[in-house]
Amino acid sequence: MPVKIAILEDNEDRRAAMRACLAEIVCGHEARFFDDAREMVEFLRGNLGETILLSLDNDPELKPDTRGKLIDPGCGEDVAKYLAERAPVCPVIIATTNSRAAIGMKRVLRKSGWETHRVIPFEDVNWIRGAWFPAVRRAAPGMSRPAGKEPT
Repeated sequence: MPVKIAILEDNEDRRAAMRACLAEIVCGHEARFFDDAREMVEFLRGNLGETILLSLDNDPELKPDTRGKLIDPGCGEDVAKYLAERAPVCPVIIATTNSRAAIGMKRVLRKSGWETHRVIPFEDVNWIRGAWFPAVRRAAPGMSRPAGKEPT
């Protein structure tokens, strides 16, 4: 069973940039993207032990339910609070421009022993290759593809 990377990110352009970066280094890992904090928490309930990296945005956009009513998908702080009640298993990248939320997530996670890495988004999706991807490599060096092995 492949180990997992779970990412809370609702923007499709950012997701595509993250997938492209992960494709360069990840071998045998499953990247799961979420646009709803509750869905991510539900996934983590059954998969946290197999997860090697988490990345949390803080503020996913409101999304329509089946009747078109906008619902709040929760936020990265909700996921951080869930994680804080569990033993640390992997690093967490906090990727948000919301400084207050980032400080809160970092505080609650670190208090519970989780390793955190802060990334501040900038210039559309350029921050993904320029800041997020280097943080991924620092946070989880063991997930890099062995030298000379090409993606399948």
